[in-house]
Amino acid sequence: MPVVTFSIDGEQYSATEGENILEIARDHKIHIPTLCFLDGLSTLGACRLCLVEIEGTPKLFPACTTKPTEGMVIRTNTDRLKKYRKMIVEMLASEGNHQCAVCIVNGHCELQDLAYEVGLDHVRFPYLYPDKSLDATHKDFVMDRNRCVLCTRCVRVCHEVEAAHVWDIAGRGINCEIIADMNQPWGTSPSCTSCGKCVRVCPTGALFEKGAAVGEMHKERGFVKFIVNARKKREWVRVAPEDE
Repeated sequence: MPVVTFSIDGEQYSATEGENILEIARDHKIHIPTLCFLDGLSTLGACRLCLVEIEGTPKLFPACTTKPTEGMVIRTNTDRLKKYRKMIVEMLASEGNHQCAVCIVNGHCELQDLAYEVGLDHVRFPYLYPDKSLDATHKDFVMDRNRCVLCTRCVRVCHEVEAAHVWDIAGRGINCEIIADMNQPWGTSPSCTSCGKCVRVCPTGALFEKGAAVGEMHKERGFVKFIVNARKKREWVRVAPEDE
């Protein structure tokens, strides 16, 4: 594949055509914050936390869905980007009902980590206090929509990795929320395999295991990339004699 040369924060890099800026940055230990992105899942660009500046245009571009071109000059950590990222985290905090002290993933939450990273000590916007429901009908797991940030990781992992497509998005604006099947209780879903993949990829306390204590819900999210890579390499598929 063709190789393109470009710069990130003043340093020259090269990559094969087709790679996005976020992947390249991570390969070279350049930190760009994200929330909706997860290795092994399709890229969406929903959270906008990975916005970067590209010289020659006033627009900001999501690093996870933008591919570098020859000679592109990219900046990932300017004052303007810091301002936007902090504002995004503030808006996420104000649009949900996030109470870290009593959250099941307190200390293991990506939104909480982002708040620390951007230096968020208060929220300037009025809290919306949406009327969100909690679904505890599943025998093993709970969905607390009050803590959902609509990253759609659960939707994508269920569709792309488990191939069950239990989850989807319904509503608009402040009423937008994740639903199971045809907007029914999770425990009555005929398509759910109870695999728990959605719980493990959730960045907040919106999805958690029943019986877990506050602060114990440490989630391992690297399994998605492992599964996807294993399937591509056919590591789990026995090769038939005629195929050898």
